[in-house]
Amino acid sequence: MERISWHQYFMAQSHLLALRSTCTRLMVGATIVRDKRIIAGGYNGSISGGKHCSDEGCYLIEDHCVRTIHAEINAILQCAKFGVPTEGAEIYVTHFPCLNCCKSLIQAGIKKVYYGQDYKNHEFALELFNQANVTVEQVELEEMILDTKNKEKLSFTAELLAKLEKKGLEQNEMETLREQANRLYTST
Repeated sequence: MERISWHQYFMAQSHLLALRSTCTRLMVGATIVRDKRIIAGGYNGSISGGKHCSDEGCYLIEDHCVRTIHAEINAILQCAKFGVPTEGAEIYVTHFPCLNCCKSLIQAGIKKVYYGQDYKNHEFALELFNQANVTVEQVELEEMILDTKNKEKLSFTAELLAKLEKKGLEQNEMETLREQANRLYTST
């Protein structure tokens, strides 16, 4: 059995954390890692015991929801709360960090930022990461790795398409079916 890479493992964890988000605009998850061990996780949501966007709606000021605490900050605060040092750690985030999170990550001593998707990437954030010698790398989640039967499904679909083609299904219909199958099995 082939194991998933560390990058995929930690990015999958961040996507799992994002499912706990109460933000109705964008669900984000973050996982802080040191020495290939998870030391904290966070998702964007309201303060503990506070009103949630999913219940009350977003509280927008200048098109920014001020009700939520970002996933990266929640993960850093979890470390602070339990006395876990973040110096030299890495973080996996589902989306590119905002400018404020960028500055907080630098101040927390995070040395590597792995993010899944571009999201309003701020040029100054990249400049600050560069100044602080923080490595920034995009690592998209390969969603198929979460499906333990993906190879069997791909093989079955390919077999079905081959049988349909052999039975004489028109070429334009075959092409449509292939495109539909490709959309099902690729994340975009």
